Amino acid sequence: MGQNDVQLSTITFNAAISACEKGSEWIHAMQLLRVMAQSKLQPGKITLSAAVSACEKGGNWENALHLFGVLALNRMESNTITFSTAISACEKGGEWRKALHLFGGMSQSVAEYNIMTFSALISACGQGSEWKKALQLATVMMESKVESSTISFNAAISACEKG
Repeated sequence: MGQNDVQLSTITFNAAISACEKGSEWIHAMQLLRVMAQSKLQPGKITLSAAVSACEKGGNWENALHLFGVLALNRMESNTITFSTAISACEKGGEWRKALHLFGGMSQSVAEYNIMTFSALISACGQGSEWKKALQLATVMMESKVESSTISFNAAISACEKG
């Protein structure tokens, strides 16, 4: 096998897109998904989840939600991390309504709420001057026995300051 004879596989693309995720390189992750499609390879749950995360870390909520939708369209069950990452992307984009919509979808899946989910949701509501919703979510967080943190409570306090 020559130096330029790299065999493309789903595993190769997973590794490359995961590297993009770690570097917040959402543009390169999206390019890799296009190359993957051109190579007649289907992205799996791992591939798409890593791409959602790359978009979230790179501040591109639109593509993060698009890829999250592709997971659902292909009947791939999203886990807690993927849901929370998509919610965090919405928070970073100031899209509190979309974040709440995703949160509602978690109850219809196998995903469970965690501190990342609630912190991103509370922060998103705070950015949208929705302090009442932020406080409601803090209450739901405590009632659901999710381990709380100073981050989530600070997000709720910040939401009240903005309201």
